[in-house]
Amino acid sequence: MSPFRRNPWFETVAEAQRRARRRLPAGVYGALLAGSERGRTVDDNTAAFADLGFAPRVAGHHGRRDLTTTVLGVETSFPVVISPTGVQAVDPQAEVAVARAAANRGVIMGLSSFASRPVEEVCAVHPNVFFQIYWSGGREVMRRRMERARRAGAKALVATLDWSFSQGRDWGSPVIPERIDLRTALRMAPQVLARPGWLWRFARAGGAPDLTAPNLGAPDGAAPTFFGAYGEWMSTPPPTWEDVTWLRQEWQGPFLLKGVCRVDDARRAVDAGVDAISVSNHGGNNLDTTPATIRLLPAIAEAVGDEVEVLLDGGVRRGGDVAKALALGARAVLIGRASLWGLAANGQAGVENVLDILRGGLDSAVLGLGRGSVHELRPRDLHVPRGFAVTLGSGPAAER
Repeated sequence: MSPFRRNPWFETVAEAQRRARRRLPAGVYGALLAGSERGRTVDDNTAAFADLGFAPRVAGHHGRRDLTTTVLGVETSFPVVISPTGVQAVDPQAEVAVARAAANRGVIMGLSSFASRPVEEVCAVHPNVFFQIYWSGGREVMRRRMERARRAGAKALVATLDWSFSQGRDWGSPVIPERIDLRTALRMAPQVLARPGWLWRFARAGGAPDLTAPNLGAPDGAAPTFFGAYGEWMSTPPPTWEDVTWLRQEWQGPFLLKGVCRVDDARRAVDAGVDAISVSNHGGNNLDTTPATIRLLPAIAEAVGDEVEVLLDGGVRRGGDVAKALALGARAVLIGRASLWGLAANGQAGVENVLDILRGGLDSAVLGLGRGSVHELRPRDLHVPRGFAVTLGSGPAAER
């Protein structure tokens, strides 16, 4: 019997990733790794956190630390938000399991419009869901999708616009089928049969993974397949800043723009009326060699942090990473791969395990730095190496 069957608890996100790799078919695990081209951005997102050092205090620590905050007016037990991720063939309960875990730990969940579970089903198990939308299908279609999310109870809208459909990975891209039919099942049988536990979980739940995107279906129509929805997205003309303003006005509630890497884009986002931005390079899945988001955060937070909430997405694997992002100006961070590895490792309990790891690590950092609250973290709590921070889109060179 394997060790993690005897003890499903794990102590680091790295261990959750190892268990996910052992549990998932190769193609499913490869889809979670993702990345593009050389994978430089994926690697830098995580490695850059290790370049930052802490400046701990020897005495005067606080016996109690306040980790609570709000994101777009929604209270959260600590400043970690589950990032919206697409169709999940990781666990039969998919986004519903993630939502239950987030609710149990008192944090906000982002739900992708490409999710495998309907927004109504997810909002039914968690009151604090942010719905994520791509610029896909035209204004009338997006208006309908936003209204559906609003009726379901979504508390905020997350607009993700930073995708350039980069192709090719040096290590090879996983084969993702459009649907699970007999022919596909036979072709994928070798890698699936090598992971009987994964196969048994889905069989016990009633069938194969759902590779459709129900939140992108037309009213009273069938949910499109992932690739059908992806094709609509690719064929939609890219948005303008006027479109961003339209999205913000159409939603009429808390609005977060995800994918900001440049100072000038951050300022234009403020002009468009957004309430928050996420410093994000799409987890390294967009343009490879884009710098790590933690390197980009300080300049953006300094430029617009007094006007909008600034979040960070990318590379967070430890509670100490959360503390570093907060010290450099983030209000909260988003996690994607970490929660999915937890889900693969042990379902809903695995996601809760990941959240507990991050909370514990954050609390330790706040304690060691002599702070009483996450809101007290400052750049002076860190050792930031010379040349660490990167500023994009500032000065004459940024002008069009």
